[in-house]
Amino acid sequence: MGSEDGVEEVNRFLRAVRVLSVEKHLVGTDPGAFWAICVQYLDRLGEGNRGGAGDRLRPKVDYKEILSEADFSVFARLRDLRKAMAEREAVPPYSIFTNEQLASMVTQKAESLAALGQIEGIGVARLEKYGALFLEALKTGVSAPLKA
Repeated sequence: MGSEDGVEEVNRFLRAVRVLSVEKHLVGTDPGAFWAICVQYLDRLGEGNRGGAGDRLRPKVDYKEILSEADFSVFARLRDLRKAMAEREAVPPYSIFTNEQLASMVTQKAESLAALGQIEGIGVARLEKYGALFLEALKTGVSAPLKA
């Protein structure tokens, strides 16, 4: 295995774990010196990892594959609306609604604030702040304009 292969293998490993600390030590002083690297890590796939919204352990969902073409079209418009709102508020898009919540809005054909409130993770604050705007986008099939 070449050194580039080794570097890629190490990088692949490091992406698969949560790195806690890294120690580097130069071993030897003659021309055969090398670095010894010790990495403390947590296995991301282990039982102890039950993260929240920032948890990158969940498998990626391809909503284009699981939603019908029509539903995916609405989902994509809701994502665009969410992105515009997130940029306006300078927050990450998932802090407004997650992809899973957007997909639930579409598949459950939410038509009221009460229906949105039944979706896991959508509480009163999000309903008050974003509910009407997303319901309008769901009803009209187009992204509602953002108010200044």
